[in-house]
Amino acid sequence: MHTQIAKSIAEALNNELSVNEIQHLLEKPKKLDLGDVAFPCFILAKKLGKSPHSIASEIKDNISCEIVQDVQVVGGYVNIFYHQPMITKQVLSQIVKEKNLYGTKQEPKGNVVFDFSSPNIAKPFSMGHLRSTVIGNALANIAEKNGYKAIRINHLGDWGTQFGKLIVAYKNWGDRQKIEAAPIKELLKIYVQFHEEAEKDDALNEQARAAFKALEDGDEETFALWQWFRDASLVEFKTIYQLLGIEFDSFNGEAFYNDKMSAVVKELEEKQLLVKSDGAYVVELDNLPPCLITKTDGATLYATRDLAAAFYRKHRYEPKKIFYVVGNEQSLHFTQLFKVIEKMGYNWAIDLQHVPFGMILQEGKKMSTRKGKIVLLADVLKEAIATAKRNIDEKNPMLEKKDSIGHQVGVGAVIFNDLKNDRLHDIEFSIEHMMNFEGETGPYIQYTYARISSLLEKAEDNGNEVSCETLGEQAWPVILLLEQFPNVITNAFEQADPSQIAKYALQLARLFNKYYAQNKVLVDDNQRSSRLAFCQCVSIVLKESLALLGIEAPKNM
Repeated sequence: MHTQIAKSIAEALNNELSVNEIQHLLEKPKKLDLGDVAFPCFILAKKLGKSPHSIASEIKDNISCEIVQDVQVVGGYVNIFYHQPMITKQVLSQIVKEKNLYGTKQEPKGNVVFDFSSPNIAKPFSMGHLRSTVIGNALANIAEKNGYKAIRINHLGDWGTQFGKLIVAYKNWGDRQKIEAAPIKELLKIYVQFHEEAEKDDALNEQARAAFKALEDGDEETFALWQWFRDASLVEFKTIYQLLGIEFDSFNGEAFYNDKMSAVVKELEEKQLLVKSDGAYVVELDNLPPCLITKTDGATLYATRDLAAAFYRKHRYEPKKIFYVVGNEQSLHFTQLFKVIEKMGYNWAIDLQHVPFGMILQEGKKMSTRKGKIVLLADVLKEAIATAKRNIDEKNPMLEKKDSIGHQVGVGAVIFNDLKNDRLHDIEFSIEHMMNFEGETGPYIQYTYARISSLLEKAEDNGNEVSCETLGEQAWPVILLLEQFPNVITNAFEQADPSQIAKYALQLARLFNKYYAQNKVLVDDNQRSSRLAFCQCVSIVLKESLALLGIEAPKNM
């Protein structure tokens, strides 16, 4: 609708501003009685040599658009009122016809790669990993809604000196049966023990360096231990991903790029980009610290591995973009990484994007992983599911399939609590807050969807006929919001911001509940079918919004 309005204003102004410029200037009035959309004329006053009020009056006299019912001039604003019956019929008919495909871009746009989650093997999957995991998955879902094929990559932390420490720890204190029974718990236990003992005996650190060297050199026994640690960890991680309903296309981690780094180093040498600095080799960057490529002993570094990964993904998937969903603290690393690729002469460096995010805090402090003190994501999910089941038992004890619904509500609450926040902000962790059915939570939206599903089931007619009439004062803001859903999806992808979908779903649920509190839907009159279609459309968009965030919508709660 905004495009139609912008075209009409552009024509009324004899194209003094482009349609795109006008679209960016359109505003939503603060009060409903000031119209559905407003255009401020102040920016044109100097350009046209007229007062904003006279420009607004000219636009009013010359605007012509079938979806406009009334135009008013207030100060320097053109206030536009939509033709409510026409818009209502257009929006509801489209959603009833397209259902869950409403807002989907049908034309294929190619591949986009998402690097997200990426826990370290042999270490617990903590709450600290939640943000990358759910933000990355939501962005991949949103990309698919926008017409892309999303490639989900879990770049596991499965290489590095810590594995030398773990191998020494296992040889000294490991129990194979205990590790097979509870891999990550036991591996963490002996890893923590290594650090405690190494404080008293530095020889352990030397043994760890030797063990990692043996691993790098392909020693069979050492490699077999590493492979076992990796496989056992992955089994445990996959149970978490299953709980969250997340799947990956690749679990290629750091180790996968061991044989792919030398080609990158060689290319940097050939392009004369490597500079010796304090015995190490670096790429110097304008206005940035140099990017370390190899250490004095020739050992490669984090950046070398990520360079190899970027080239591999570019050739393997030919993506339009590669997104790295990694915390704020890695911003410099990715700025350097992209700059190195640009200096190598590759113009696709512009298609690489770091998607940073803030931390999860507990009582205002960063969650600690030091010395084994850690909040496990699995424990949080179990507690959230148990809390959801207790709530269901209290509110609806006769409900069927309580276990699966409790799972959907509990897991949905944890995911939504993260994604409703601007990703750059730190967020406070509180199970009590996220499980509140009345607050700005996942369960509140799920409950609204379940309420509508129950209503439609009772009606036995979802209302597929929409008459060209208004549905009342409370329905109109909901209609306008439903019409905006495709734009919200586009903006959420372009700004890599899933919170736009979460906030949209909250607003839609709140506005619908306000409508529902003041309108009887099932009254048998000539608007019953339109009201039911209206309810069906809200349920479709709520369910799709939750699905984009990676959250299920139970029909009963």
